[in-house]
Order: sequence, then C-alpha cells, then structure tokens
Amino acid sequence: MVEISGSILSADFANLGKSVEMLTVAGVDYIHVDVMDGSFVSNITIGPVVISAIRQYTKIPFDVHLMINASSNYIENFVDAGADIITIHAESEVHLDGVIKKIKAYGKSAGISLVPTSHHNILEYIICDLDLVLVMTVNPGFGGQRFITSQLNKISSIRNIIQKYSLNTKIAVDGGVNIENAKDIIDAGADILVIGSALFKSNNMSEYIKQLKSL
Repeated sequence: MVEISGSILSADFANLGKSVEMLTVAGVDYIHVDVMDGSFVSNITIGPVVISAIRQYTKIPFDVHLMINASSNYIENFVDAGADIITIHAESEVHLDGVIKKIKAYGKSAGISLVPTSHHNILEYIICDLDLVLVMTVNPGFGGQRFITSQLNKISSIRNIIQKYSLNTKIAVDGGVNIENAKDIIDAGADILVIGSALFKSNNMSEYIKQLKSL
C-alpha cells in the first residue's frame, strides 16, 4: 500500500500546528516539511525554529526536505528540531556521500532529491546508502503546480536501479500529485506520495487519503 506524506507547504501558515494535527487525524504517514532558503529556490519558507515549534503536534515522522544551499552546514539544526528523515538535493552539494553519512550518524533516515532536469544516473554511486529518493515532479519552490508527466519514466528508471541492487530504498514523488494521476505514479514505482494542495483543497481529507491508499 502506498504511503502518504502530507505537505504543509499548502497549509495555513498562521495555524501550522493545527494543520499538522489535521493531517495526522486524516491518516497521513509522514508530515512533509519544505525548507527553502531563497537561494537554491526563489521562495523562502521555514527553518528549524518553526519545525521545533510544530513537532509537538504529532508523533508521526517529520519528512524534512531541504531546498537550500550548503545543506551540510545545517543538518544538526534540523536533527535537533525534530526531523526524522532529512532529504537534500543532489544539485546543492558536491560531496553527497559525506552529507548522507552525516545525516545517518545522527540516527536519521537520509534521502536525495532530484529536480526535473536532473538525470537519475547521478544516484547510482550513492543509492546503496539512501533510505529515500525524492523525485520532484514540478520545478521546486512553490506549491500548486502541474505534474510533469515525463517524470514517470524517471521514477521507473530509479525503481529499476533499486531492484538491480536489491535495496529497500523508497521512492517518494513530490509535485502536482492528486487522485487523478496517483495510480500512474504508483504504477511507475512510487512508494510515497507527497501531497499538499490536493489534500488541503479536498472536501474530506481523510476520505481522500483512503482513496489514494486503495489504488
């Protein structure tokens, strides 16, 4: 069964704690937190202080997606804030293996994310050390964008690499995911659907999640 990571990028930022509670009650498996620095991507969102403040509102894992430059300098901050999974961008670091080792040294799960223009082959040398690969299916920076269909082939290719090495690495897909395209994404090889806009716009968040998990 596919897992759901509820993205708070589309939540009411004046009531983030309440939004985290809503997602938890609705049945998500993770809370997806997008951290943006205004440099790696043009938008600016939240940092460790806010993550620490909303951590108390749920016991489910925090899936923290760092869309920032020099992410290696801030790993400890996000660990201390309550991150359970820390995903960095392949495009933001020269020595990915070193950052992954740093994350794992804190006992946290480590992931690598790829923007739509990045080729999946960049993962092969490091995938054996990854708990998660996050495939961006929109250009990162803002919620509510349209899913880039060509990324389905990338998801399938990454699934083939994972199977090639008999790994337990999970594939998460983030960007424009909704009930209409979820089946295609799952069939391509996704384990986790990161969903924000579609969840918060739904009339019944719990029922929406049940429908996704039944696909």
